[in-house]
Amino acid sequence: MFGLPSGTKMYLYAAPVDGRKSFDGLCALVENAFKMQVLDGHLFLFVNRRRDRLKALWWEAGGLILWHKRLERGTFELPATTDSTAHVTLDAVQLAMLIGGVPLSSARVRRQRLDVA
Repeated sequence: MFGLPSGTKMYLYAAPVDGRKSFDGLCALVENAFKMQVLDGHLFLFVNRRRDRLKALWWEAGGLILWHKRLERGTFELPATTDSTAHVTLDAVQLAMLIGGVPLSSARVRRQRLDVA
């Protein structure tokens, strides 16, 4: 899994991205679509049209990091978005589920039971 500092914001681009894009193309997409700077230290995620490849772009002190995951079978299940949404904000649990192939639509948060002693 990723070794990201706590508090890192994670954004998933809502539209499919050309898988041939690398550092410069994805940085331009972050600036134009997200209206953010890559150097701010957020994690930006991009999925191709077939949803079998995921790229993650992150700035770490000293340079950019680009992770790429290709699924052998199946597709990444993306969170539901509206047509007007350019990106979706994820938390660490949603990111782990997305990368691990857990269906986000069927996952539920269980209520915590408070034990009173």
